[in-house]
Amino acid sequence: MREQEELTPIIGLKTALLLMLGVVLGAVFASVLAPQWAPGLTESLLGPSPKVYWYLSRASGLVGYVCLWAAVALGLLITGRGSRIWPGGPAAFDMHQFASLLGMAFVAFHGVILLGDKYMHYSVLQILLPFSTDGYRALWVGLGQVAFYVSLIVAFSFYVRQHIGPRTWRVLHYGSFAVYLFTLVHGLMSGTDVGSPAVVAMYAATGILIYALLVYRILATARQERQPTREVRGHAEAGHGAAR
Repeated sequence: MREQEELTPIIGLKTALLLMLGVVLGAVFASVLAPQWAPGLTESLLGPSPKVYWYLSRASGLVGYVCLWAAVALGLLITGRGSRIWPGGPAAFDMHQFASLLGMAFVAFHGVILLGDKYMHYSVLQILLPFSTDGYRALWVGLGQVAFYVSLIVAFSFYVRQHIGPRTWRVLHYGSFAVYLFTLVHGLMSGTDVGSPAVVAMYAATGILIYALLVYRILATARQERQPTREVRGHAEAGHGAAR
């Protein structure tokens, strides 16, 4: 099996950038241009009080959360050697990167599509600048925005790994835990779907699993760090016995 440091991203940088650009442009078209170009069609589909943009934002936000959760879970499996059981190191690494990029795409759509919502009236600046919104749960919305920008740094660090080195890359990847935590808090505190038992159960189950994987990784790392010390001590004791 290839070592982790030798693994390269399965999705090229150009493809990743085109994916993000396509998602953002699609959301802008759906929320800003389509209503202007086809007002009659929009009115007939959405009615006098359109809510489709809010529904699309909620749905894409939930899907984006699941993708980010999968990326973090796969990352913990890789570093904890759990991927040897399933699906294998290289496959887990590729799935980890793909889930990260897909999650960012859905989260970007989740934010930009709100430009078309007539109830919230978010501006471009409020969508882009964390904690710039007013009224609706500004703190928790801002945490979600911060999580998105940190996720951009973490995800696109795949493409500069050879330049910054594995150690710096791993340090940057620790930011994925902040991304997941902020995203979870954002969903729980600002999401309107938390009134649904199924959504609450989903947040609880995914959060508990990440916590369990993180604890397992910490314990496994501590055990690996103690192992060389024990081996050195054993060799020293054996040498001392032979000398006697």
